[in-house]
Amino acid sequence: MAADEVAWARLTAAEIQARAGVATVVLIPVASIEQHGPHLATGTDMWLASAVAERTARRLQAAGTPALVTPCIWSGLAEHHMPFGGTLTLDEATFGAAVGGIARSVARHGFRRIALVNGHGGNVEAIATAAIVLTRELGVPVVGVTYWNANADTFGAILETQKNVMHACEAETSMVMAVHPDCVREANIARAVPKRFAPPAPPGFKRHRGFVELTDTGVMGDPRAASAEKGERLLEAASGRLAEELGRAELWS
Repeated sequence: MAADEVAWARLTAAEIQARAGVATVVLIPVASIEQHGPHLATGTDMWLASAVAERTARRLQAAGTPALVTPCIWSGLAEHHMPFGGTLTLDEATFGAAVGGIARSVARHGFRRIALVNGHGGNVEAIATAAIVLTRELGVPVVGVTYWNANADTFGAILETQKNVMHACEAETSMVMAVHPDCVREANIARAVPKRFAPPAPPGFKRHRGFVELTDTGVMGDPRAASAEKGERLLEAASGRLAEELGRAELWS
């Protein structure tokens, strides 16, 4: 079992060290605990980032690239969700320190390919910056990726009401239905659809807005089109794309 296991936390220290080396890809899922409207549990981003990372690692191993997945860094930058309640957030300095601490630990054990797999919109810019800073500091390649941004084309071909992941939407609701159906309150889906929905800044522009300024339900998008079957397709598409890219030696050279 240990030879096929990809979960860092399910292996002994000796089993982990036996895999240390230049070829092994270590995936660090990064997420958030935050409100996801009246129909999804607050662990949504954590479960989805972990699911994508674990499926990616299994695909990498099946293709001959050794891979491990650390436990998820479950708290992120979620100040914009705080007014809806149920959200746990870090400040930028603490978040950067947490991500850096885990990545440094991995590198100190001899691993030379590190991927930060982000599953929360509020972390996107910080993860990109962390990947750049840590690569320079550690002298080993650290890649940052937000799984839906890497899958805009594949997700767009699966979704019916939107082009990519929004928030507690058709996409996220479908994926939670696939991995944790007990954490979807299906009776609340209809009232999760926002009556007031203001889109964020246009592409290429960035400014802070609290979610209460954008939506009255804490949701962006329409979760009524969600299904477990669609969620499974999204997760497989995401892990397929990430495994394809993270398995390329050119990415790490």
